[in-house]
Amino acid sequence: MSRYEIIIYWSEPDDRFIAEVPELPGCMADGKTYSETLVNVEEVMREWIDYAKELGREIPEPKGRLAYA
Repeated sequence: MSRYEIIIYWSEPDDRFIAEVPELPGCMADGKTYSETLVNVEEVMREWIDYAKELGREIPEPKGRLAYA
């Protein structure tokens, strides 16, 4: 899973770290700590991919560093 770019940032309004995976639309997670957020987003990425496979959708290939920046 970690081949996909993950963007983690602090959200003051949520008082939590937020992780987004730009190559997997809508794939995001949060956590109280940076480490917890990384663990959470890895799980959500697996779920995103598993569900996309169930639906017969194409899984995007990781494009690498800063593909969307």
